[in-house]
Amino acid sequence: MNPTRHVVFVCSGNTCRSPLAAALLGTLAREAGDDAFQVSSAGTSAWDGSPASEGSYLVALERGMDLGPHRAQVLTNEVVRSADLVLTMTAAQAVRAHELGGAGRVHTLSAYAANSELGPDVRDPYGGALEDYRATLEELEPLIEATWTRLRRPSR
Repeated sequence: MNPTRHVVFVCSGNTCRSPLAAALLGTLAREAGDDAFQVSSAGTSAWDGSPASEGSYLVALERGMDLGPHRAQVLTNEVVRSADLVLTMTAAQAVRAHELGGAGRVHTLSAYAANSELGPDVRDPYGGALEDYRATLEELEPLIEATWTRLRRPSR
């Protein structure tokens, strides 16, 4: 199996996309019985301690996930160093994670899921209607499923 044990998802404020991505991957790991797998999230411009946005909280609940305990954290070099893999929602966030010491471990989520060099940014629902948050969750689901499949593939 792949030795990746800690994945950090990154977005801007760490209240919308990255907490949803972390919850989705964490759910897959729990369903697979992988208790050693760790998933967390951070934001390039997060306000430390902020809860998940109301929209993300509500759409997560619709899928049986609880973002109530989530608290935002700023992406720092310590957070990057703690991760085996850093997956960002945008190319600009990947650049920032590289600057913080993530060379070789940082990818955009869409590129990593597709096992390619480039992929589109994951849309940011911040400030939008609940339907925008649902659309983002629906965009994240196949990306997270592909990521989980890739993480479970034996290393070569």
